[in-house]
Amino acid sequence: MTDGAGNRPVNGGAAGMAVRAALALAGLALGVSTTVAGPVFLLVASPFLAHRRGRRYALAAAVRLAGLEVARLRLLGGVEVSGYDGRRALRYLLRRWPVGVLGFLVLFLLGAGIVAGVRIAWHWGRGEPFDGMEPTTPIMLYVVVAGLVLFFLEVMGLIGLVALERLIALRTLGPSPTELLERRIAELAESRAGIVAAVDSERRRIERDLHDGVQQRLVALAMLIGRARRGRSPELLDELLGQAHDEARAALGDLRDVAWRVYPTGLDSLGLNDALATVAERAGVPVTVRYGLRERPAGRVETAAYFVVCEAVTNAAKHAAARAVTVEILKEGTVLVVRTRDDGRGGADPRGGGLSGLARRVAALDGRFHVDSPPGGPTTITAELPCE
Repeated sequence: MTDGAGNRPVNGGAAGMAVRAALALAGLALGVSTTVAGPVFLLVASPFLAHRRGRRYALAAAVRLAGLEVARLRLLGGVEVSGYDGRRALRYLLRRWPVGVLGFLVLFLLGAGIVAGVRIAWHWGRGEPFDGMEPTTPIMLYVVVAGLVLFFLEVMGLIGLVALERLIALRTLGPSPTELLERRIAELAESRAGIVAAVDSERRRIERDLHDGVQQRLVALAMLIGRARRGRSPELLDELLGQAHDEARAALGDLRDVAWRVYPTGLDSLGLNDALATVAERAGVPVTVRYGLRERPAGRVETAAYFVVCEAVTNAAKHAAARAVTVEILKEGTVLVVRTRDDGRGGADPRGGGLSGLARRVAALDGRFHVDSPPGGPTTITAELPCE
């Protein structure tokens, strides 16, 4: 799975870090190999740029060459580009080649350091001196400490190279500030329309719950009270009053459920953890909540996280025939991650009323919402909510 900018996914753990490091080294090595191509192309294309017909072919070739560079940058984490033309591609190739030279130097020093370390270990492992250095304890300790320091500096240089490569590509081939502003305006307009639609949908749901639940019970209660007023025998009166009392309690329970679904009061007073515990108790399937937050998030983030879990649990119980639901709440940097997973039949439609409403609610907070529900299950719903 990739993000919206086309970047490769971020895998956790030591294995993921090793994979990212290997891909970054491969990307930098390819960048060194293409460093010569940029200046050579600019040198060859210079005469063609002076003529109208030749300029067209030269700019088209520059776009193709920049496209190869963008593909290489995916190994470094990817970068968002936006419809660059030949002029922007030429500008990128002109700015990028000094970074390629710097990358060659850094990778050369890394390779030289690795070769020197292997040679020293080989000679000292056989009890032989290396360049006049005997394998004594002070000298070995000095070489190890110096090697670790140099290796740390080398790693920092590689990290800086990756950041510099992506920065140059973003500044040259990425979207302009005007395009970013227009995109942001479009997102805000879409989220505003989505919020209006979500509010209307919520109002319809509340009206339906009141009409089908509370209102019907109140009608039954009124009919029982009317019959009790017309009753003659004390036994019938007691029976009708008992039924009326049961209907009143049921109507009160339905009204409490409707109010809870609109907004739970415990969310403000007790916090997200206790509110989710209540959701787990009221669900029709076993729900396991893994709450990994040390402090309470902002109110709007807490509310969005709560409703994401509520809708996911409701869908799992009513539509997916799930036997168990797992809810995970954790914080990754400045992002609150809400992830629910059920073992139901899958096939959930992200464009459905409930899930699309959640997507609009999350988008209103500049968050991300993803539904992974293949036929046969399992269904995983993930919401990423910025906390700052």
